[in-house]
Amino acid sequence: MPTRSLRFIHRGEVVTCDDVPPDRTLLALLREDLHCTAVKEGCASGDCGACTVTVAEQRADGHLHYRAVNSCIRLAHSVDGQALWTAADIVGADGTLHPAQRAMVECHGSQCGFCTPGFVMSLFTLHRQRAGAAMTRDEAVHALSGNLCRCTGYRPILDAAQTMHHWPEPALDEADLLQKMQLLAQSAVAPAADLAENFYLQPRTLAELLALRTAHPGALLAAGTTDVGLWLTKQLQRRSQIIDLTRVAELRRLDRTADALVVGAAVPLTDAFAALAAERPALGAFFDRFAGLPVRESGTLGGNVANGSPIGDSMPLLIALGATLTLASTRGERTLPVEDFYLAYRKTALAPDEVLAAITVPHPTPHEWLRVDKVSKRFEDDISAVCLAVALQVDQGVIQSARIGAGGVAAVPARATQTEAACADQTWAEATFEHAAQVVMNEFEPLSDMRASADYRRTVLGNLLRRGWLQGAQPEAPVLAELQPEGWT
Repeated sequence: MPTRSLRFIHRGEVVTCDDVPPDRTLLALLREDLHCTAVKEGCASGDCGACTVTVAEQRADGHLHYRAVNSCIRLAHSVDGQALWTAADIVGADGTLHPAQRAMVECHGSQCGFCTPGFVMSLFTLHRQRAGAAMTRDEAVHALSGNLCRCTGYRPILDAAQTMHHWPEPALDEADLLQKMQLLAQSAVAPAADLAENFYLQPRTLAELLALRTAHPGALLAAGTTDVGLWLTKQLQRRSQIIDLTRVAELRRLDRTADALVVGAAVPLTDAFAALAAERPALGAFFDRFAGLPVRESGTLGGNVANGSPIGDSMPLLIALGATLTLASTRGERTLPVEDFYLAYRKTALAPDEVLAAITVPHPTPHEWLRVDKVSKRFEDDISAVCLAVALQVDQGVIQSARIGAGGVAAVPARATQTEAACADQTWAEATFEHAAQVVMNEFEPLSDMRASADYRRTVLGNLLRRGWLQGAQPEAPVLAELQPEGWT
């Protein structure tokens, strides 16, 4: 299935790849077409990080922004016009190791070596983002959250992360990269609505996107492809018509109005989460558990919402916060609450010619009390069995109103309206939360599956409400998940 040429910058030069199928993964392109075997395939699902590469794009401020991403679930065409590095590309011209590589050697961070290229690229990305500055242990853990190792243990790898700033970095001519990116952008051809059967399109404006969506309502809308990639690698689906949303300028905007934060549907999760946590700092720990960092760097908030998974972690939170969605088409725009967007399992209110354009999240109020938590088999980098978000308006010891979102307990992300009613106009007291816990345990009829039984999910729902009360009533009490070993710096 031929398509237009793919061009990106690799090892400082523009690489042109012709006839790349729309659904070819970046990993397949690198390993099989370009023979870049430093990048490894481990899980093919974005979990292990062996396939991590670094991509860079030009931001509005004129500088390069670096991201570590999983190439196994990233579409090859998504890097068109960008710069890319694998672990084989960061050595100096004279053979000098990059500080990320040197530190892994000096700290004995590699054993079998299969995962090492992925770790090195996460470290390389972090080194570029921080301009070579030193980091804390927590910052290193955060940066490596998407990389798994089964040999060395993580201590020497974390040591490498905290050591790499000691060595000089080989020269990287960012000015030359930016010039080449600008030339690629200037020579890019605007997508046309009248196309052959197979295509991968990257519209640059919302108007272009909506025209293409009207002309091709059956085409796959793709953003970070952190779930779409699994359809290709695990379910072996083929997709011949893909419209990439990540270059649409209007969908990449983050705006603060007088009343709300407006997040474009194609804003990466890392950026969207940072903006939300800036207004509500308590959300930071929850966002860190959302997925590994490379998944958050690729995935978008709009993609997570539009995907419609009943166990997507962002939707219960957005429901609790009273967020609304803007749906756009050539016919105009319409707005609806997040909870009304989901009609049935994986079925949404999007019309065939519509796209999700933005998510609007009201600013916090002075009386807002917010708790969001998830329970999963792995504490980090795992989909939740149950997710519960509770937003209360508490004034002078009385719960004025409540909004509660739940995930993993129904065919769609759900709003717990009965539990909200049990909380509203009640005193801020343990008895209120205990009653609400009993209500929420009976409000849903969850399924039993590989992640949890129905009874377990009901019990967890109630316990998460009880935990919220305990943490709110005893804010000085230690939180087990936040405890760190002595000397952790």
